[in-house]
Amino acid sequence: MEARANWIVKSHALGNDYLVVDPAALTFTLTPDAIRRICHRHLGAGSDGILALAPSSRADFGLRIYNPDGSEAEKSGNGLRIFAKFLYDHGYTKQPSFSIDTPGGVAHVQLHLAAGRIEQMTLDVGKATFQSRQIPMAGPAREVVDEDLEAGGTRLKITAVSVGNPHCVVFVPDLSAVDFYQLGPLLENHAAFPQRTNVQFAQVVARDRVQILIWERGAGETMASGTSASAVAAASVRRALTDRTVTIAAAGGDLRITVGDDWSIRMTGPASEVYTGTLSADLISSLAST
Repeated sequence: MEARANWIVKSHALGNDYLVVDPAALTFTLTPDAIRRICHRHLGAGSDGILALAPSSRADFGLRIYNPDGSEAEKSGNGLRIFAKFLYDHGYTKQPSFSIDTPGGVAHVQLHLAAGRIEQMTLDVGKATFQSRQIPMAGPAREVVDEDLEAGGTRLKITAVSVGNPHCVVFVPDLSAVDFYQLGPLLENHAAFPQRTNVQFAQVVARDRVQILIWERGAGETMASGTSASAVAAASVRRALTDRTVTIAAAGGDLRITVGDDWSIRMTGPASEVYTGTLSADLISSLAST
């Protein structure tokens, strides 16, 4: 286990990159300003967010997930895989199965090992719900499935779902025709979603394959997202567009998602470490002035 001051690990899961830290090794506090500076692609280390080890009374490990804008996320499927790899590779555990506590619920992780190295991981992500009060979404209590919503003068059919964090899924016949950079932020910040939302545009290719574009809450365009893939899979099953086991294809790669009869979700995919290092004295000094 590493003990150097201001030690960080950078990893990615299908192109969705995070910095992982043990706050006990930091000489500063992870304030929103510090998070924004560290995640900055030009002024900092650059990442889609920060994963921080946290205490937990209900799981083997606790995790806090920070978006690059300084806000906190309830859950991240890619983040969970990255964090699980961090825990195993850097000696926090040598067990191939363990649990991780997030604000969006406890996730159970099974590592698939070959010659002592992690090849894939399977996570029990939690249960999907389409109930508006649990997403949350404004308006009366209801299931939000194939519902009309207007954004910037465009009328869309959305399916809203929570898998521990909020998602807005829009099924389209052709992803290339989507006005992604306009509609993504409009939907993320739509008044219908009081806590903002993650956004996915989805094109069903076959009963076992869906292609997606992802606009992540607090991060913007993202190459991959485990909870986004889970939400799209659940929405696809709920609308009878796919089978219960489906490959979700994003720009960064594929995730295999299985949706149970009780709407429980299991996700299988990889994570890769990029580098380990320490934040420089110059960067640490600049955090004090933000």
